[in-house]
Amino acid sequence: MCGIVGAVSNQNIVPILVQGLSRLEYRGYDSCGVAVYANGLQRARSTSRVSELMEQINTTHLGGTTGIAHTRWATHGAPAVHNAHPHFSYGPGADAYSKPDEKSEGGPSRPGRVALVHNGIIENHDQLRAALQAKGYVFQSQTDTEVIAHLIDSLYDGDLFEAVKAAIGSLRGAYAIAVFCKDEPNRLIGARAGSPLILGVGADGQSHYLASDAMALAGVTDQIVYLEEGDVADIQLGKYWLVDKAFKPLSPAQRPVKTVHAHSGAAELGPYRHYMQKEIFEQPRAIADTLQGVDSIMPELFDGANASAARVFKDIDSVLILACGTSYYSGCTAKYWLESIAKIPTQVEVASEYRYRDSVPNARTLVVTITQSGETADTLAALRHAQSLGMTHTLTICNVATSAMVRECELAYITRAGVEIGVASTKAFTAQLAGLFLLTLALAQSRGLLSDAEEARHITAMRHLPAALQAVLALEPQLIAWAQDFAPKENALFLGRGLHYPIAMEGALKLKEISYIHAEAYPAGELKHGPLALVTSAMPVVTVAPNDALLEKLKSNMHEVRARGGVLYVLADADSHIESSEGVHVIRMPEHYGELSPMLHVVPLQLLAYHTACARGTDVDKPRNLAKSVTVE
Repeated sequence: MCGIVGAVSNQNIVPILVQGLSRLEYRGYDSCGVAVYANGLQRARSTSRVSELMEQINTTHLGGTTGIAHTRWATHGAPAVHNAHPHFSYGPGADAYSKPDEKSEGGPSRPGRVALVHNGIIENHDQLRAALQAKGYVFQSQTDTEVIAHLIDSLYDGDLFEAVKAAIGSLRGAYAIAVFCKDEPNRLIGARAGSPLILGVGADGQSHYLASDAMALAGVTDQIVYLEEGDVADIQLGKYWLVDKAFKPLSPAQRPVKTVHAHSGAAELGPYRHYMQKEIFEQPRAIADTLQGVDSIMPELFDGANASAARVFKDIDSVLILACGTSYYSGCTAKYWLESIAKIPTQVEVASEYRYRDSVPNARTLVVTITQSGETADTLAALRHAQSLGMTHTLTICNVATSAMVRECELAYITRAGVEIGVASTKAFTAQLAGLFLLTLALAQSRGLLSDAEEARHITAMRHLPAALQAVLALEPQLIAWAQDFAPKENALFLGRGLHYPIAMEGALKLKEISYIHAEAYPAGELKHGPLALVTSAMPVVTVAPNDALLEKLKSNMHEVRARGGVLYVLADADSHIESSEGVHVIRMPEHYGELSPMLHVVPLQLLAYHTACARGTDVDKPRNLAKSVTVE
């Protein structure tokens, strides 16, 4: 959540800052802003999108060689200009500072010497605010972030690096910050704890950058240094240096410069109307890339930098999956695979709940985290909690090889879904399922439960997945017709059984995320235990109906819906013998896909949610109140 870009250069860096913001806008779009050094502190802020901010900048001719920029997902304080980043310090002796900033809501104000942007949440901001107000600092916002700017200002004595070091010792919570001071032009300080931050090394040897994501710097530099937990970076014109959480200087070998090809083309829509639609249609390629090079099943597919999966797999007797949101539903699907194919007891926990409840640790558990970004705050905290309980065997299914999650887990499988910009996850979800199915097979093999014939059958099925997904995507016109029925509705039910119940949950989540239709999912057998009371002709009921062992049971549940006047929308396999009739709308899937069927059945549900949102006129890629990459608790 939220995006940071910062730069020190000998050229005007505002175009680079704004370009970076436009690429990070999916991480937060409640407000945005830019601040630069130009004979003092200057800034522009907006509660509209980055494009409007750019118009403001062009009108005012804002420019400078040192600056920071931010796009915000609101936590403390409503989306408003006075709460937008960057924040300035306002303290004792403000009359001596630069001219009033008339653009902030709440009237004129005089900025001090510090400008700052921040991702994360400062938990002790109330106590710090009271202490700083007692010293004469004036607060212009409701944010926790402004506290950091004032705190650094209060500690400043001619060296910004020392002031930041002193300030972060008083902060409790999570942060990635970028800060500069009008008294030290051409100097930018960055620090991180619990939120991601990278350093970009300019090709000219003079310009250097900070960002929360390498994609913000695509086309500017591909030379990236990943800051680790507690690191502080001091960036100046033509040089930079780093210290760790103990403020011990770090050598280049400890934080090496890596070449990262973050393609700006990932942010291009091409022929698609929205990023979500583009990413839905990228799923065949995403799955092909995720499974690339998998010619046989072996534990080595999951080896970590310093750990052998073969050794770890022999030392476990259960699996604990930790995840949030869509990733949690992929874990719920994997539970069925792991217990039916690998015969290993599996528990799936919502990460934000697991860390706060008393649980019974088992040192022989494989803790599996699932996360698209690898920086999800709740999942990282849950992982660390599990490790603190003595569960050291850890593995992550993650889409970002350089993320904190990959660094902190023993083992990893890196999905190759590519950059996902739409807030509602699509291709990342199916890529996670592919990685989790491979994990299931690898564990089954290590436990002596996967024959050569079964391995060959599964590999053949996985290789065919991209073609099978293409055939499902061809159903889009039929899903558009369904979406017209759904658009005027305010409620919907989703039903599934067994392996497809988590897919029903994911379908309901997609619909509510982007169309704002209230949607719930149930195991179909639970319908008669309460939810059936909601069924009327105004409540569409989506049913995931593959031709599996539970199909006849599912048909009985569908009859229960029809008997109460409910209208069914059924995703059925070709040989399931479910026919369209009055109150029953059927879309036939191209083929039955056995254990991998969830990866196919979720795609029509994604398309249904997408086209329903389009019909309702909502902001598909940037749904209200949400953002990508949830890096706050």
